[in-house]
Amino acid sequence: MRPSPLTRLVFCLFAATIFLSALLLFWIQLIIAKMLLPRLGGTPAVWTTCMLFFQVLLLAGYSYVVFTTTRIGPRKQAVLHVVLLIISALYVPLTLAGNSGSVSDQKYPALWLFAYLLTAIGLPIFLISTTSPLLQKWFTRTSHVSANDPYFLFAISNAGSLLALLSYPLLLEPNLKLSRQSQLWVVGYVVFLVFSLGCVLLLWKSSSGPENVVIVQKTLISLKRRLYWILLAFIPASLLFGVTSYITTEIAPTPLLWTIPLALYLVTFILAFARKNLLPERLLNTAFGGLALLLTLVLAANATEPTTAIVLLHLCFFFVAALICHGRLAGDRPDATRLAEFYLCVAIGGMLGGLFNSLIAPVVFNTLIEYPLVIVLACLIRPRDAGEDSSRDRLLDFILPVVAGLVTIGLVFLVNQYDVSPAMAVAIVFGIPLVIINHHFRSRPVRFALALGAVMLGSVVYSETQNRTLHDERNFFGTLSVRLDPTGATRILFHGNTIHGRQFVDPNLHGEPLSYFHREGPLGQIFDAFNDNPASPNVAVVGLGAGSMACYARPDQHWTFYEINPAVIGIAQNTKYFTYLQKCAVGPTEIILGDARLQLQNARDHHYGLIVLDAFNSDAIPIHLMTQEAIALYLSKLAPGGMLAFHISNRSLKLDTVLATLAKQNGAMSLSFADGEYDPVRGKDPSEWAVMSQHPPALDSLVQNPHWRLLQGRTESDLWTDDFSNILRVFRWY
Repeated sequence: MRPSPLTRLVFCLFAATIFLSALLLFWIQLIIAKMLLPRLGGTPAVWTTCMLFFQVLLLAGYSYVVFTTTRIGPRKQAVLHVVLLIISALYVPLTLAGNSGSVSDQKYPALWLFAYLLTAIGLPIFLISTTSPLLQKWFTRTSHVSANDPYFLFAISNAGSLLALLSYPLLLEPNLKLSRQSQLWVVGYVVFLVFSLGCVLLLWKSSSGPENVVIVQKTLISLKRRLYWILLAFIPASLLFGVTSYITTEIAPTPLLWTIPLALYLVTFILAFARKNLLPERLLNTAFGGLALLLTLVLAANATEPTTAIVLLHLCFFFVAALICHGRLAGDRPDATRLAEFYLCVAIGGMLGGLFNSLIAPVVFNTLIEYPLVIVLACLIRPRDAGEDSSRDRLLDFILPVVAGLVTIGLVFLVNQYDVSPAMAVAIVFGIPLVIINHHFRSRPVRFALALGAVMLGSVVYSETQNRTLHDERNFFGTLSVRLDPTGATRILFHGNTIHGRQFVDPNLHGEPLSYFHREGPLGQIFDAFNDNPASPNVAVVGLGAGSMACYARPDQHWTFYEINPAVIGIAQNTKYFTYLQKCAVGPTEIILGDARLQLQNARDHHYGLIVLDAFNSDAIPIHLMTQEAIALYLSKLAPGGMLAFHISNRSLKLDTVLATLAKQNGAMSLSFADGEYDPVRGKDPSEWAVMSQHPPALDSLVQNPHWRLLQGRTESDLWTDDFSNILRVFRWY
């Protein structure tokens, strides 16, 4: 029997409204994050805080649905929703007017950003968040053949979210300016309002009886079952934040890379709640065990290269783990009468995952411990192999993992007795325990999970034998650590897994800049060129690090360091770790806390003879420091004949072409030098630097050096601005 035109209209309108609401929700998430990046220092925590904000609003929206569907009749509910939709229109057109200030000025940056987002776009996002569960609940009141099981609409909702995530980096971001993206979002929101009113009219038509009639819930759901739903939603959400932090810290804090884990997260929801089971649980379980073993090896060895392969491993594990959790969540869904409460539990689990990673973990832990912790938790709830007796030898489920951890530690001390290569050491220390775990523990989830956790704990001992940790610290801007290298010759500052500075332990060599700042590297040649004919004795450095560049200071010069992370300043000024600022800064030196783009606006025009940009978030260079607006600001602060220098070493992004286009747009010459020399004895690391000047004679000495090559800019359409950037064009795909 073919459905009637009214039935088809009901399905199409409800499905279209749910699809559009999800698309708008995730689209605005990307737009808002990109709007805020130039104002908040480009840290990946901006994105994770935005994700937490949207999860909390999602929870608020689901709570609203539970309250209104159980406490008031459908017609009063429809009237209330229409009123809120009309009020929400006052928030558009979407703007973030004015300067939001520097996040470094805030005691609790994440909470401040959360409150800012709430006042800027809170109500529209709240109303959009209510759409999927509310319309699914309304759908059960229609005469559609699937009214008794509307969960398939949840897959449609996630499909809309997925389309937003994929279309943004591939279509919208490369082709539309941010202002035009905002305008299109407003148009989409108006269409959403019209569709929502249409759904209200259909609900009004299908509802009958007195307004005070409330649906009586007949099925009972135990607290244990609700907590199980929350746990199954918590694990993928926390893993989402963990893997996102890893990728955006090691590559770049841009919406393009943020969207990949989130897109996979949505795909798992779509597959789990689809009407057909496309991937058997047994196949997923087998893949999950293998991926967990490989990921444990990578985390234990602290491996970061090859970057692409390791990122893919993280993403594959996350995808399979999330699909298992969401599949079990979908399989345990209640009947439609408890639909709103089910989605509320899902939202609570997602919000707790974001809360744990974004707000709790950075306060409780000095390092990124939460990610491996949740990996172990995901392994704990992994389905057991068919026929496995879970009650047998439960005590061994705890004893044997302890043995695995002790074996790992024993192998660490054994390997240290012999001269073996790092690769061989990793294979012995972690390969042997993981092979044993794979063969003997894999069929028992508790034993398997705890054994992997024990190996990860044992890896701490291995890490200490490689680089003894002197200091660990963590805040909104990431994790910092000071370590002693294996030979004991240098102290090293790490941001995430990327070196930010070295210094010899020998006091007689404290004045030597090491790592990327070595006198025999590109930076040494830049300062030679500057000192030969300085346009001004004032020097600005964006990014303090360990303070290595202070070694280039002269008594007649005034140096100003701009640093957004207060923890970096504390470490650089602590003489237990580094003494560059105390022993090398021979002239007047000033350190200004805050984002460089915001703080440089306060500097006098034409004040600096040289501005050096060395701003890292681990291996990521904040994109907002390399836009046309940023370059225009720097040039306005340069004295005539001054120079700009950029540290552009990066494993994943080819940034010299970006700078070349910016130089061309501003009538400047640009050069670059990729120095691949690595000399651990002299403390020299490979580095790539670029220089730019509107006064070509300032670069004469560098032009004559064959190592420096002239950069050729691309067309104006490739120009990066605060309103437009195309990360795909500069990504290293191999």
